[in-house]
Amino acid sequence: MNNEISIGKRIHFIRLNIQEAAGMELAPLYNFEFTPTFIFFDAQGNEVWRQVGEFDPQLVRDSLK
Repeated sequence: MNNEISIGKRIHFIRLNIQEAAGMELAPLYNFEFTPTFIFFDAQGNEVWRQVGEFDPQLVRDSLK
């Protein structure tokens, strides 16, 4: 199941299942193999950071400053 959550206009979270079509299509494009993988993109679509495994909310907060 794909889910998108928006927090205001600043941040969007998109959850992909790599066992579904959209996830299988995007996995090689964004070079991720393991779950969970978190990838943070800036407003221009550039990858700022990625993290595999446990999610660090502070990393997201720091990236929004």
